[in-house]
Amino acid sequence: MQHRMTIGVAALALVGALMPALAAAQTASPAPAPTTPGSPVTFYGGSPNSPISGGVVIPQGAAMVWTSGVGPSVANKEAKPDDPARWGDTKTQATSILKNIEGQLKAQGLTMKDVVWIRAYLVADPAKGNKLDTDGWNAAYREFFGTAENPTKTARATIGVAALVVQGWLIEVEAFAVYPPKK
Repeated sequence: MQHRMTIGVAALALVGALMPALAAAQTASPAPAPTTPGSPVTFYGGSPNSPISGGVVIPQGAAMVWTSGVGPSVANKEAKPDDPARWGDTKTQATSILKNIEGQLKAQGLTMKDVVWIRAYLVADPAKGNKLDTDGWNAAYREFFGTAENPTKTARATIGVAALVVQGWLIEVEAFAVYPPKK
C-alpha cells in the first residue's frame, strides 16, 4: 500500500509540475473574438510549420456539413477480405477517404477549402510494428491541406483506437465543413 501511495504522490507531483506548461501551450494563441453573421471562418493558433490550426471560429449563423465516419475504399479487389493488401496501408486508405470526403462535399456545393475540422481514428498497423502510422496519415492529409491549391489548415484531432468496424481498416475520418459567406 505504501509503495502505491508513493507512486501516486509522485505522479501527482509530476502532473502538477507540468500543468503550467500545458496551460501555457493551450492559451498561447487565444481564439479571436466571436464573429458576426456573414463573416469568414477564422483559423487561429498552431505552429507556422504545422499543417493544422490550433482552432477555428465559425461565424454565427453559418451553414455547416458534417460527414459521418468515412472508411477507405477497397484498394485491391482481388485480395481476400483478411489480406492487408485489400485496403492498403494507412496513406493509401487515408487518401481514398479524403477523396471520398471531397466528393461528398462537392455534392453539397463545397470544396476541401471549406473543411474546418477533421477527426481521424487510427488503428495500429501490424506492418509498422503495431504502431499508429501517423506519418502515412499526415502524408495523405498534406496532399489535400496546406498546399498552394488549398492553403486551409484545419483544426484536427487524431485518435488511436483499438479497432475499427471493418477488419483491415487502419483509419476512419470525419470532416466538418462550413459554407463560405455569400458575396
